[in-house]
Amino acid sequence: MTGQRVSMKEPVCLIENDNDGKLRVVRSALDILDQIDQHVVVVSVVGLYRTGKSYLMNKLAGERKGFALGATIQSKTKGIWMWCVPHPDKRDHTLVLLDTEGLGDVEKGDEKNDNWIFSLAVLLSSTLVYNSMGTIDNNALEKLHYVTELTEHIKVKSNQRDGEESSEYLRYFPSFVWTVRDFTLTLEVDGRPITANEYLENALKLKTGQSAKVQQYNLPRSCLRNYFSPRWCFVFERPASGDKMRRMEELTDADLEPAFVEQAKEFCDHVFNEAKTKTLKQGLKVTGRLLGNLAETYVSAIRSGQIPCLDNAVLALAQIENSSAIERARAHYQKGMADWVAYPTETQEELSEVHAVMEKEAVAIFINNSFKDEDQKYQLELMKVLQEEYEKICQRNYKESQKSCESKIECIFAPLEEKIRDGSYMTPGGYKEYCNDLKLATSEYRSEGGRGVKGEEVLKEYLERKASIGEAILSADQSLTEAEQRAEAEQARREASERENRAMEEQLVVQERLRADQQRTYEENVNQLMERMERDSRNAIAEHDRVLQARLKEQSDLLQQGFDDKASQMQREIDALKDAKAQEVENRPSFISKALDTVGTAATMFLPGIFPKIGGIALKLFSKLF
Repeated sequence: MTGQRVSMKEPVCLIENDNDGKLRVVRSALDILDQIDQHVVVVSVVGLYRTGKSYLMNKLAGERKGFALGATIQSKTKGIWMWCVPHPDKRDHTLVLLDTEGLGDVEKGDEKNDNWIFSLAVLLSSTLVYNSMGTIDNNALEKLHYVTELTEHIKVKSNQRDGEESSEYLRYFPSFVWTVRDFTLTLEVDGRPITANEYLENALKLKTGQSAKVQQYNLPRSCLRNYFSPRWCFVFERPASGDKMRRMEELTDADLEPAFVEQAKEFCDHVFNEAKTKTLKQGLKVTGRLLGNLAETYVSAIRSGQIPCLDNAVLALAQIENSSAIERARAHYQKGMADWVAYPTETQEELSEVHAVMEKEAVAIFINNSFKDEDQKYQLELMKVLQEEYEKICQRNYKESQKSCESKIECIFAPLEEKIRDGSYMTPGGYKEYCNDLKLATSEYRSEGGRGVKGEEVLKEYLERKASIGEAILSADQSLTEAEQRAEAEQARREASERENRAMEEQLVVQERLRADQQRTYEENVNQLMERMERDSRNAIAEHDRVLQARLKEQSDLLQQGFDDKASQMQREIDALKDAKAQEVENRPSFISKALDTVGTAATMFLPGIFPKIGGIALKLFSKLF
C-alpha cells in the first residue's frame, strides 16, 4: 500500500484539554491524519515530566527542533502532540510520533488526566517508549503505577469480566521500550556483563511470597510482563554538562558526549527497524485516517465518562471506514471512467475494457480500506453501486452514439433528402436512381467511424421512416412494369429485413457483452474477497501465534524463577489460545463458503446475467483453496 504521504514541518497538538479540563481531539490534527492513506508506524513516548522525552522524539524525526524541550523545571508538553514524517526505512509507511504531556506534573496535579494520557498513548501506538531517569529500581517501577491501572481505564470487550486474561490485552497493546536517561551504573550482574534488555528483565523479576508488601512489589512488574511483549531497554549516559543541557535544541551531535550520540543512534535504528505497523485485532493495519478515527472514538468515550472498549471501537470504526471505502471506490471509478472513456465508444467491448480496469481498481480500494464487513454487507453495496454507475455510463454511451449517428445521417443523407424535396426522383427511372443514392449513402455511413454502439439501430430507424417515400417513388416510376415494381418492392422488404437483423445482432453483441461484464464483476469481487479472507485468516493465525509465544515465554520465565503456581495458572490461557487458533483453522472453510454463498445469492438480484454460472464459479474458486 503506497498511498498519500504527508510530511509535517513541525508537530501539532492532537489531543488537548478544553476549558472544562476535558480531553478533546484537535480538528486540524485530524485533518492531517485524514490525508494519510499509508499505513502508519506509531511511536508514543510517555514518562515523568522533565525527563527528556521530547529530545528522543525529535531524534526520531531527524530534527534538532520540533517537540518543545524546555530548560526549566516546568513541563513544556501539554496533552498529546503529533508529528507525521516519512518513515526512513519503509517507503510505504508514515512514521507518526506522539509526544505526551509529562506525567506527575506538580503544576497540573491531575492524576486522572495523567491516567488517560497514558492510556491513550497505549491505545494509539504500535511502540510505547517509557522514559525515566537514573536506574530501573523499585522506585522507578512504583512511579510507573499507571500500567497497573490500565485495565481500569481500558476494556477489551463490552461484557468484560474482572480478571480478563492478559492475552486479550496483548492483542491490542504495543511493544514496549524503556529508555533510561543519565544512566551511570555498570551493566553487569554478579560480575557478569549483561545487555540493557537483560537489565530490564532482571528488574522485572518477581518476588515469592503472599504478603501485601510482596504483592505491591510484584504488581507493576506483573503488569508489564503480562501486557507488553516484546520489551526492550536502552540506557543513555548524560548527554552533556549542565550548562549545555539547558541549550539542547542548539547543540549538534559534535557538542554532545560521543557515547550518548552512539546510544541515541542505536535507539533510533531500533525503532526504525523493529517498530511495527499499528494494527488492531486480527492484524488489521491502520492508516493515518483510521488512526484519527481511533483517537476520536477513544476520546469521545472518555469525555462521556465511559471506559474505552477496544472491540466496540473496532466495530464503530468498521461502519465509518466501510462506508468511506465505498465512496472512495466509487469516486475512483467515476474519475477513471471520466478520464479514459471518449463518448461514444466504437464498440461495447471498448467501453467494457475500461470498465474492467477501473472496476478492478475500485474493488481493490474497497478491499484495502474496509474491515469487519460482516456478511459482506458493504461489499455487496459496492457491487450494486458500481453496477449502477456502469449502467449510467452505458446509457450515456447509447445517447452519445445516437446523437453521433443522427448527426452523420443528417450530413451524409443530405443530398438524398434535397432530391426528395425537389421531386428529382418523381420521374421515369427515378426509383432506380433513388435506390442507388440510398445504397451509396448507406455504404458511406457504414464506413464512417465514431458511430458507436447504435450505428445499425439508428440507420434502421431512419430508413424505416423513408420506407413510405420509397414506396411512393416506386409507384410513380412509370418506366417500370407492374412485375418489376413487385420485384423492387420485394427487394426493399428483403433489405429492410436485413437491416432489422443487423440492428438486432448489434444489440445482441452489446447485451452479451454486458452479461459478460456482470459475470466478470462477480468473479472479480469474489477473487478479491477470497484474497482478503485468506489474508485476514493468516493475520488472525499470526496474531494467535504472537500472543501464544509471549505467553509461553512468560510461563517459561515463571518456571525458571520458581513460580510454579503462576506458571500452572497461565496454562489455562495457553490452552485457550491453542484452542482459539485451532478453531480459526477449522472454521475457515465453512466461513469462506458462507461468504461465497452470501455474495452469490445477493449478487443475482442486481447482476442477473451471472445466475446460470454462479454455482460453478464459486465451486471452482473454493476448490482452488481447499
